[in-house]
Amino acid sequence: MASIWRYILAGLGLAALLVGILVVVYLTAPHSAPGPDTSRSKKTASGLFVASFEPERGVIRQGELQSWLLTLKTAAGAPVEGAAITVFGGMPQHNHGLPTSPQATDYLGEGRYRIDGVKFTMSGWWQLRFAISAAAGSDSVVFNIVL
Repeated sequence: MASIWRYILAGLGLAALLVGILVVVYLTAPHSAPGPDTSRSKKTASGLFVASFEPERGVIRQGELQSWLLTLKTAAGAPVEGAAITVFGGMPQHNHGLPTSPQATDYLGEGRYRIDGVKFTMSGWWQLRFAISAAAGSDSVVFNIVL
C-alpha cells in the first residue's frame, strides 16, 4: 500500500512541475500586439481636418496601379477645397518606401480628391501618409492598409 502512495505522490509532483513550467512559459512568452489601426476615416494629427480614404473601385488590388479617394472635411464638417496634398509612405516593417509615387490628380468636389498611382506590390502592412495644406492650415494623416 505504501508503494501506491509513492506513485500517486510522484505523479502529483510531476503534474505540478509541468503546470509550473507551462505557467512560466505562458507568462514569459511574447504576446502579439494588436495590429495597426486600419480605420478608413480619422482626424488628422493636429485635428484640423477629418480625412477618409478608400479605393475608388471599392476593392484593394495587390500588384495593380489603382486610384483611391481622399475626402477632406474641416473639423466642423465642411468640405476642404483647394488643398495641396503630398503623398508618401511604404512598409514600416520592411523599412522601404512605396514602389510608385502616388499623387493627388483631381479635385472631384465635396472635399474629394483622386489619388492616382497607388500600388501595393506584396502582402503585409502598408502606410500611406498625407501632408495636407489648405486655407485652414497644414496637417497630416496616416492610413494603414494591411493586405
